[in-house]
Amino acid sequence: MLPAAHRLRSRDDFTVALRQGVRAGTRRVVLHWAQTDEAHPTRVGFVVSKAVGNSVVRNRTQRRLRHLAAARLPVLPADGGLLVVRALPAAAGATSSDLAGDVDRGLRRLGLTPS
Repeated sequence: MLPAAHRLRSRDDFTVALRQGVRAGTRRVVLHWAQTDEAHPTRVGFVVSKAVGNSVVRNRTQRRLRHLAAARLPVLPADGGLLVVRALPAAAGATSSDLAGDVDRGLRRLGLTPS
């Protein structure tokens, strides 16, 4: 589970990450990263649209992505970051290991984890 302090909930924060941040795309996900000046722990949010599938598929995809993000919190910068993980339609049929590989690849492209 993603700790409450690390959840991205504000529409304004999503907007900052999506419009002002940098992004890295893979086959199944697109990661948006914005470094802010605010003193808060790195927060992570998720966008899983109806293009991914019905509500059952969307919720399952979001749970898997949330689990992957929680496991990667220790390697993310500690302060002021906003990370949005946007699922693409291909994420619906992907295995957890495929999603993990795409998330890791995206984090490396953003320079958030070592190569």
